[in-house]
Amino acid sequence: MLAPKIKLNNGEEMPSLGFGTFLSNDNEAEEAVKVAIDCGYRHIDTAFVYENEVEVGRAVNQKISEGVVSRSDLFIVSKLGGIHHDPKLVEHACRLTLRKLNLEYLDLFLIHFPVGMKYVSDDILHTQPNETDYLDTWHAMEKLVDLGLVKSIGISNFNSQQTERIVQNCRIKPVTNQVECHPGFNQKKLVEYSKKHGIVITAYAPLARPQPENRWPVFLYDSTAKALEQKYGKTSVQICLRYLMQSGVVPIPKSVTKSRIESNFNVLDFELSPEDMKVMDGYNNGRRLIPFSGLRNHVYYPFGIEF
Repeated sequence: MLAPKIKLNNGEEMPSLGFGTFLSNDNEAEEAVKVAIDCGYRHIDTAFVYENEVEVGRAVNQKISEGVVSRSDLFIVSKLGGIHHDPKLVEHACRLTLRKLNLEYLDLFLIHFPVGMKYVSDDILHTQPNETDYLDTWHAMEKLVDLGLVKSIGISNFNSQQTERIVQNCRIKPVTNQVECHPGFNQKKLVEYSKKHGIVITAYAPLARPQPENRWPVFLYDSTAKALEQKYGKTSVQICLRYLMQSGVVPIPKSVTKSRIESNFNVLDFELSPEDMKVMDGYNNGRRLIPFSGLRNHVYYPFGIEF
């Protein structure tokens, strides 16, 4: 069974469940992506700053060469690093990512964060923020579509006002905004806003980075979560991922453990009732886990408004 696809605003299609690779490095990322493809994931997410594009690409190309999938079966996503926000560097950055992945095109390329960084070299990923206008960066992203290097472009960690500014001044609209999203921070207002523009919300940290030893987050461990597990015969993790999917959000859970990778994909054969969707809504507390607080004073810091 494969995840159903969501039609994007440019006519392309994206699988409604993806596989994340943040903090998966070296051989870990390569092996995890192989397992993910074998068990049915077709949407694979990486980024320049994850420093694992080579390993992800190796796994993808091995599965293509084995005949498990064809390139057209896959939806490969990567992200523009902050150091490449200068419009003159955007095409270079995309070609660098493609070389690392050993692919001819990306299905989706995102601006990873609205704040750009000073460019020193491709090997120095974290430098001082600068004030490159993300709108100028976006216009350079549009040219990647013209060149056939990417099929779709999007954004990540942008708020509604920043998204609106792009929408009002673009030639090619973002197809997605990848943001922190989980039952504890369900982004309902941003989801609703984005739907009006045909922009899909992709959820990173969809399980809120669990800490089993602390039985946290509560939506995976409390008595309500356990009752839902019994009702549906599914784990609280699977219920959480299903909740996001039914909310119109595309979760990209990350794991390097074979059993968890497989379990996280096993969410396509059940549906939460409207009542239980409301129960899951009740976990929302509006608290962001990943605030990028070191950039709080930057002119393009995205999290200073409600959504």
